[in-house]
Amino acid sequence: MERQALPAPATYEDLAQRIDLPLLKAELTATQVFECLELAKRYAIGCAVVRPCDMDLAVRALQGSAVRAGAAASFPHGWASTAVKLYEIRDLLRRGAKEIAMAAPTPKLVSREFPYVQTEFLQASEACHKEGAALTVVLESEYLTGEMKIVACRCAERAEADRVAVSGYSMEDLALLRKHLPEEIGIEVWGNIESLERVLELHAAGWTRFATSTAAAVLEEWKGRLAGTKVT
Repeated sequence: MERQALPAPATYEDLAQRIDLPLLKAELTATQVFECLELAKRYAIGCAVVRPCDMDLAVRALQGSAVRAGAAASFPHGWASTAVKLYEIRDLLRRGAKEIAMAAPTPKLVSREFPYVQTEFLQASEACHKEGAALTVVLESEYLTGEMKIVACRCAERAEADRVAVSGYSMEDLALLRKHLPEEIGIEVWGNIESLERVLELHAAGWTRFATSTAAAVLEEWKGRLAGTKVT
């Protein structure tokens, strides 16, 4: 049975809350991170995802706003040991993170050490949910076969992760993830998305969240669309 397209967002908030702003580039200064957090507040973006070293700054800057403070754990390849990864996640939660984007252990997936992956997902999910935070498992799509992605989806489902994300995106990835994940687990794109039209196309196809550095430009287009004007 063919899956029906998701209904289009109806309000500004419907789309803004589905967009995350990743602030993970190594060269970002603390001042630049702060400016981006202010931008996230201005656009009422769903979540700003920062480097662990910026967690305290993010919590302070976003206090009192609707933007959730998120942090990346074990980026980019997920190659820290599970014990180190869990220590990092618990530390981020203690410091105020409301969402954790955890890199799946790519070396363990490509080595087919799937019980390791399952155990890690379960422990990370338990740590996050105990503190009322959401867990997104991020897959490095370029290194994984379809079978490895399917196994990662099954591990994420058993762990009751909130979302599975892929770095970069393809419609093939979407079809595979949606087929092997229950509806209650969201699917997120990690990668720059060039336009509002592309975001809406991807949303209609089944992607539910979008982590992109083009968030402000996309939402400016969305404001213009809702106001009946074209943003150039």
